[in-house]
Amino acid sequence: MTIGELAKMCGVGVETIRYYERRGLIPDPRPRKVGYREFSNDDVRRVRFVKQAQGLGFTLKEIAELLALRVSPT
Repeated sequence: MTIGELAKMCGVGVETIRYYERRGLIPDPRPRKVGYREFSNDDVRRVRFVKQAQGLGFTLKEIAELLALRVSPT
């Protein structure tokens, strides 16, 4: 899916997605297809998680730490 489709599915703006990318909350998008970045359903889940965590009062730094724990090998 494109960045616009991801933003729409998550109820955020495209600039929010780009900001999350810069902050490392969303991994680098999949290889480009016809010049567009490809996002996945995993990215939808991550953006929704970020929004829910923000709603609970977590900072973006804290959310990044939580996401890092989630993907770290055990």
